[in-house]
Amino acid sequence: MMDGAVLLFFALILDWFVGDPKWLWKALPHPVAMFGRAVSFLDKTLNKASDNPASTMRMGAVAIVALIIAAALLGWLLDALILFSGIIGVLLEIAIIWIFLAQKSLGEHVGAVAVALREEGLAGGQNAVAMIVGRNPHTLDESGVSRAAIESLAENFSDGVVAPAFWYLVFGLPGLLVYKMINTADSMIGYKNERYLHFGRVAAQIDDLANWLPARISVALIAGAGVITNGIESGRRAISTAMRDAGLHSSPNAGWPEAAMAGACDFALGGPRIYEGNTVSQAFINGAGKRNLGAGDINAAMVVFSFACYALWGAVLIWYLLF
Repeated sequence: MMDGAVLLFFALILDWFVGDPKWLWKALPHPVAMFGRAVSFLDKTLNKASDNPASTMRMGAVAIVALIIAAALLGWLLDALILFSGIIGVLLEIAIIWIFLAQKSLGEHVGAVAVALREEGLAGGQNAVAMIVGRNPHTLDESGVSRAAIESLAENFSDGVVAPAFWYLVFGLPGLLVYKMINTADSMIGYKNERYLHFGRVAAQIDDLANWLPARISVALIAGAGVITNGIESGRRAISTAMRDAGLHSSPNAGWPEAAMAGACDFALGGPRIYEGNTVSQAFINGAGKRNLGAGDINAAMVVFSFACYALWGAVLIWYLLF
């Protein structure tokens, strides 16, 4: 069998050029959608109205542990099947890794915001950015739309590209599937609202742990991309901004790639935003950077993102040579 790093490298290349096979998911359910159904089932089954927050949190813990065990068992089963499948197994493993990566789809969604801003104006940009962020797009001006798109690009580079690759390298298919299950659960029940404040707390905490190291690895990749695209000062600024401003973000992880991208491009990201009608206060990350952003600035960030993906490919090959 081929080394996992080699399989990951080919999967990254495949994802970059082919992206998400939408034709396939018209005929078959996407694995993440199936994970989502499992999360939804346990949510409906275990998340009952209760005046006892501790009990609700225990049920949430039972749910996420059950989901993790199920994903790990599925990964081990796939490993066993692939082990005895020769070249077919190799191709199958590459395909499984591929469908859990998001380089091309992320670039397409963020690029669509830039195109919409340029061709349809603010309203078009608001509609396009609504596809990738949770905040109310109609409260955003052109700079706000652009910041939201760039922040989504940076954050999802970490949890949609770097984290799946990292956990696959460390633990193979079980690691990849467990990570995607954790990430899916967090996206569905990891909210601090009335229904999920207690039930989703453990899932959110586990997701924070799973993304802790990948988020910081993303800083190094973005900094390297900054050096290639904008010079040494860009790379230095990416690292220093991440070290200084990552803590300004409400998330313990999302602030790291967002701050690195802000520094690499010298943009001011973050700032106040509105979620579900509520204003969330946040200081600007790299507050001295450019604040009046537009479609061209989204494109500039996408260039850095592209080279950060290339840097990840290189890091995977270095992993293969070292380990």
